Amino acid sequence: MKRRTAPSAHAELLCTACGQFPEPPKSRLLVANLAAVLPIELLVHAAVLSAELPYVWKILVLAVTTTVLVLWVSEPSVARLLRRWLHAAALKHRRRYDAAPALWRARTVVDDRPGALERVTHALSCLDVNILSIQVHPVAGGALDEFVLSAPAGITEQDLLDALEAGSGRRPRVWTTTALALADGQTRALGLAAKVAADPDALPHATASLLSAVVLDENAARNLPVLPRDGTVLKIPTAWGDPLLISRPDEPFTPAESARAHRLAELAETVQLTGRSQRE
Repeated sequence: MKRRTAPSAHAELLCTACGQFPEPPKSRLLVANLAAVLPIELLVHAAVLSAELPYVWKILVLAVTTTVLVLWVSEPSVARLLRRWLHAAALKHRRRYDAAPALWRARTVVDDRPGALERVTHALSCLDVNILSIQVHPVAGGALDEFVLSAPAGITEQDLLDALEAGSGRRPRVWTTTALALADGQTRALGLAAKVAADPDALPHATASLLSAVVLDENAARNLPVLPRDGTVLKIPTAWGDPLLISRPDEPFTPAESARAHRLAELAETVQLTGRSQRE
């Protein structure tokens, strides 16, 4: 059986985009350059100055010899010998980053009965996954549970999907996310509602932000005469005529999310009507 070998420190440092090493700190680079240049300079100067050559020839020999030896022999050799020391700080940061827990968003449908959520959380705990937040959306045939998870380094998307399915979760979905997902949902919704109350024209942006979706432009809306049945496009009536189309590919909107979006649209309409009546 062939054993897997861990990547070397040099391989860990290579940039995945350009394949180059990161720039070492200037202080360490200075020390490495001095270690490469000084011995060559001392040896060549001692040899050339003791030779019986014209002064101009001594200068030429010193300049050419030290340049060739330093650039082609000494500096590359010292850089290879001191590579681990030169990049020690970057390697330490890289390993700390790779070992840090990763944040994930996950969604799965469970049966709406006692113990269903407990089975899912138990399956996640077997992977040492920490549940940072959870939201429950009532849907047809059960409840859609949305999690923000902190998973240990090395846990993959497939590991999380397998755990959700092992906990009797149906149609699980997993995405990488950031700390912004931990923002309090109610506070964020109130902030977006305040923005719409101050400026009803901000409704499209506010709705997209609330649902983590995108607004379909006019061309896309014309090419979409019938809404997809998978629930990934949400149609919201607006006060200015044309409905607002919000899309979130591969992640259907829940009834609760649809209700929130419609309440924002109603708020924008109320603000517009109030402003119009005041002007009249």
